[in-house]
Order: sequence, then structure tokens, then C-alpha cells
Amino acid sequence: MEVGEKVTSSVNDDESPSIPEVKYEYLDHTADIQLHTWGDNLKESFEQVAIAMFNYMTTDYDTVKMSEVHKIKAEGSDMKSLLYNYLDEFLYLFSAEPYIIPRVIRITEFDIEHFKIKAIGYGEPFDREKHPPGTEVKAITYSNMQIHDNRPSNDVFVILDI
Repeated sequence: MEVGEKVTSSVNDDESPSIPEVKYEYLDHTADIQLHTWGDNLKESFEQVAIAMFNYMTTDYDTVKMSEVHKIKAEGSDMKSLLYNYLDEFLYLFSAEPYIIPRVIRITEFDIEHFKIKAIGYGEPFDREKHPPGTEVKAITYSNMQIHDNRPSNDVFVILDI
């Protein structure tokens, strides 16, 4: 699988992961939205920031079923470019047909020395009748992007262009 290549497959109900605890918040930002996530480790904070982005994009995230698996890969030249490319891969997953909205995201490989991520999104195709749209995310930005590793809560801050 090449960087950015997506692999899709079906999920049986007994294979669906549990819904993680919410560890994110939305912070007001002029004409944009800032995501603030935290976790027990940086990997969890990265998972949370992708979930926060998708939750912001739909008004009823609880209706998203985990019937499909979507795998992504991302690389970067440093931690910020890795975070940017990781979120951009998931945003592309939502923007390309069929529009996919993951409910749970699990990072399966997190290499912070070589700046590589492999992740799985559990979700389903986006359906406007079932998943009322929230705010469209146009792009991920580097503006005020922050990654705090080895702090008690491993915070990540990302501003989305909406």
C-alpha cells in the first residue's frame, strides 16, 4: 500500500471497535475552528483530533455505523507535517466518492522517529438523510498547529479552514 492509498473492506458487528471517550473540544477562532485534543499518549491525541474533525462535519455523529473499514497511510518530514498529512488523508476520504465518515479511528502504526502513520477508520458512507451535515471543512492548516508530547495530557491543537 502506497502512502495515501486507501483500502476499504466490510466490518462484522463483532469486529467493530468500542467508541472511545471524548477527549477533545472546539475552540472559537476567527472564521475557522480550532480543535484541541488530549490523550494518555500522543497516539491517542492524534486519533482524537481526526474524530473531532469528523464529528464537527456532521450534526448527528451518533448515527454513524461502523460497517466499513478504511485504511490510510501518511508520512511527513516532521511531526507537524505528519499530523497535517494524516488529517488530510482522512479529509480526502470524506471528500472522494463515496463520501466516507469514520466514527472510530485507530492508529495501528505510529512511528514518531520516521514520521509515519497507518490508521484505520471504522465508519460508513455519508448519507445526508441519515447524517445531517454540520460544517464543511475546506482544509487543514498549519496556522498555530501545536503538538505537545510528554505533557500530562499530550495536547494537540489544529485549526481547520471552514
